[in-house]
Amino acid sequence: MEIKEEDQELMGHLHIIIQKVAKKNNINNYKLIMNCGYEAGQRVFHIHLHLLSGKILGEV
Repeated sequence: MEIKEEDQELMGHLHIIIQKVAKKNNINNYKLIMNCGYEAGQRVFHIHLHLLSGKILGEV
């Protein structure tokens, strides 16, 4: 799934909605993941985001 230039408004809208969902669930720190392409783990080819929270992400 490629994000196209005409998807700009949709992508901005998704980010605003994600902020609202996070705030509603008292999530102050989060990471968004988007798999783009089969080799990146995408199996269903549509625009979707994963909201990750709950621990310090990326630290060893």
